[in-house]
Amino acid sequence: MIQVCLNGGRGPGDSAAVPMSSAALAEEAAAAVAAGAGDVHVHPKTPCGGDTLSPRVLAETLTAIRAVVDVPVGVTTGAWAEPDPVRRVERVRSWTVLPDHASVNWHERGAEELAAALLERGVGVEAGLWSGTEGPARFLRSPLAPRVLRILAEVTDLDPTTAEATAHALLAQLAALGPDSSRLAERDSAHGRLTAPGHAPAPVLLHGEDAGAWPVLRLARRLGLATRVGLEDTLFLPDGRPARSNAELVAAAVTATERSL
Repeated sequence: MIQVCLNGGRGPGDSAAVPMSSAALAEEAAAAVAAGAGDVHVHPKTPCGGDTLSPRVLAETLTAIRAVVDVPVGVTTGAWAEPDPVRRVERVRSWTVLPDHASVNWHERGAEELAAALLERGVGVEAGLWSGTEGPARFLRSPLAPRVLRILAEVTDLDPTTAEATAHALLAQLAALGPDSSRLAERDSAHGRLTAPGHAPAPVLLHGEDAGAWPVLRLARRLGLATRVGLEDTLFLPDGRPARSNAELVAAAVTATERSL
């Protein structure tokens, strides 16, 4: 499965291709799904371009996208959209239109409470586990780990020469593997699942950022893992040309997948 991440924290100053309004997000989502995306991740935006958890904006964005696609649609709950963890939970409980899933970054304050609130409302939780943070260790100790929809294994290493190695290390950490972790991570990840001690396995979506996005995506496809691509993660195609749309990035990811098989 390839998830498209339509915009993230980016805006027109990063690229004119980044969609901001609900209408633009819906148009980009439709084209990306037509290109091969099986899931949508979106950051609803205020009129000023900031990420928001506002129930009004969320409802408008989800309704617009769902009118043109028939795949699951998820949103961010990142602390940058609402820094106060208590207020963040209140926002989730005030939503009038619910996403199919929402990402929760486990290294952020209040992640457990936020995930619990989402689960109570029937919203799937994507556990955002970033390399270089305490998120993976916290998640492996969490009683909510068996209940998440999937793990978003996010490689924050932006160096294209080392991002793949960092991805292997993150997968090994999640699987709590032994000394030969790199080889075992690859073997176990081929089934698209990792097992945390004492917890049921969770599907894994592996992805990178910026210059590390394409090396990590290619690794994910070789391992048989779900992945994601879009203007949130990278503004460039594999050959270095600026991407003109999310659909163009998804089409390139589909091609990369076919070449890895």
